Amino acid sequence: MRPKEFAALIALLEDPDAEVFNSISNKLITEGLPLVPLLEKAWESSTHELLQARIENILHQIQLQNARQVLSDWIESGATNLLEGALNVAKYQFPDLEYEVIDSHINKIKQKVWLELNESLTALEKVKVLNHILFGVCEFTGNTDNFFDPNNHYINTLIETKKGGPVVLSIFYSIIAQRLGMPVFGVSLPKNFLLAYEDRYNQSVANTDKSHSVLFYINPFNRGAVLGKKEIEQFLTQNGIEHKDEYFEPCSNRTTISQLIASLMLSYQKVGNTSIIADLKMLLDIVATSKSIR
Repeated sequence: MRPKEFAALIALLEDPDAEVFNSISNKLITEGLPLVPLLEKAWESSTHELLQARIENILHQIQLQNARQVLSDWIESGATNLLEGALNVAKYQFPDLEYEVIDSHINKIKQKVWLELNESLTALEKVKVLNHILFGVCEFTGNTDNFFDPNNHYINTLIETKKGGPVVLSIFYSIIAQRLGMPVFGVSLPKNFLLAYEDRYNQSVANTDKSHSVLFYINPFNRGAVLGKKEIEQFLTQNGIEHKDEYFEPCSNRTTISQLIASLMLSYQKVGNTSIIADLKMLLDIVATSKSIR
């Protein structure tokens, strides 16, 4: 869009005619992300509250539209890249996020762990090395002081602040582990989210109980504490939750991202920002179903 055309559209945003406003607003929203810097500049240079409010609404709709689109594209591509899924959720609040920047940070940490590993280590010993680098050297931690802070669920703020919630910490941990060749995947528990370290030597096709192929479980929110199946059973019993096979088995990337969005919704509800929940419900519906928004 040319500068003169954009300036003319911005001038019309203050038109009291609802039909005119809706037409201009829809045109700007359709243009999408490329207009965000221009809209932000227009907001900053204006002193009219009505115009600023309308620009804010348009920016919000563009961000939501973008988040819906990238999540839909991720699902259509097979949802194989967990980092991409987590970043797509974060783009709802941080539309300018670049995959390469976050990917580079993760690879730097992966390299630190790789330097401490060798082929003779057992699965448990590898996890201890990973825990040492992540929680000891790099000082990542679960945010227990402000558990319901929405920022606990954005992977970019996790890297920036080194604090996060159970799901995003598990995503971060499993991405690094998998890049190191460690078969570590999410486990979606009610009221919690853990990781499973799979046993590559006990994954026969005939074995329908996938929990038998899990060596142990990992809790990244508790500095990578290692748990057995009995601890999971005890947790479920103490919380009055029916024992289901799915609570002991690795889950799909889509389920993991669904849990990330659900945790984000709960946090916004707890801090009283309920206006965002409807948007997040749209994102959750895209991930939880196979339907594209196109």
